[in-house]
Amino acid sequence: MLNRVVLVGRLTKEPDLRITQNGKSVANFTLAVNRNFKNAQGEQEADFLNVVQWNGAENTANYLKKGSLAGVDGKVQTRSYEGNDGKRVYVTEILAESVQFLDTKGNDSQKEKKADTGQQVKNDDPFAGGGQIGISDDDLPF
Repeated sequence: MLNRVVLVGRLTKEPDLRITQNGKSVANFTLAVNRNFKNAQGEQEADFLNVVQWNGAENTANYLKKGSLAGVDGKVQTRSYEGNDGKRVYVTEILAESVQFLDTKGNDSQKEKKADTGQQVKNDDPFAGGGQIGISDDDLPF
């Protein structure tokens, strides 16, 4: 049997870091993952998936925030418990084996700078926007 899931999405809120009675850290967060198609009104739809991470939970809580782009590799897990009303509650969640931080530090600082000043941030990337770079044939090694 195979139970494997790979997701890329954005966090909908700050990760919730908790410490168990045994001293183990666990992070819970919700990941919004866009679907590959749009609905009849032309709007992008997304799935909101609950993620639980045990290994590396502290890093996730310290470095990811609401809106951060993250990759999650793990498996689907279903569990149940008895609710306050006495009914059985079923929960399906993603048990993360690894979480990749996909936003670069430079992108985060530029977004914050733009938000703080209300100004456009100059992009110094010479390849952005399909710009031309002057390279002569003599500069090429082949």
